[in-house]
Amino acid sequence: MILAMPTKTISIQMMMKMSDVYKKILNTLLIVDIGVILFCLLSGHRNWLYTTQIGFFSSALVMAASMASYRNMIQKRIGEGGIISNDERDALDKIDDPHELYDEKVNESKEDEALISQEDEGVKKRTPFEIIKDSRAFLSYYRIGAYFLLVVGFFYLQRHNYLHIPSYLFALSLPPVIVVILLVRANKTTQI
Repeated sequence: MILAMPTKTISIQMMMKMSDVYKKILNTLLIVDIGVILFCLLSGHRNWLYTTQIGFFSSALVMAASMASYRNMIQKRIGEGGIISNDERDALDKIDDPHELYDEKVNESKEDEALISQEDEGVKKRTPFEIIKDSRAFLSYYRIGAYFLLVVGFFYLQRHNYLHIPSYLFALSLPPVIVVILLVRANKTTQI
């Protein structure tokens, strides 16, 4: 007899795993940032220090804001019932159809496709403004604020003649690379 775990228990466990991943990301970013600070101090270039810190901090904020807005969007969709997790499928369905090949939503007949295309012709086309307005992750306040700080930091460095382009680009690239590597590692460990 196979017992299915409740969806709330699974989402709590998944949230706990993600919070562990977020802690690893934050710790790794802090360790790398300390290494960058030490390198800049030992090299004696103050411009490198200012440039790398503003670039690193603003890039890390953009990554954190993107992850937070995406997480909020997914949680809202799950709450609305827009996303069905694999755990809601019956255990027998998972055994009989592991790749969801015979799912009703996947296999629609030609008649259904023709009916849908006729209905789509009657539907009003959406303007690009409406599409952008509905994109919650794209226009979240977190991301707009983080990108604003990125631009303000760049202009600050440029105005005060602290900007060193190679170190700025290096500092901008570190947080995304670190986050991607840690998320790929976390995904591999959860799949095993």
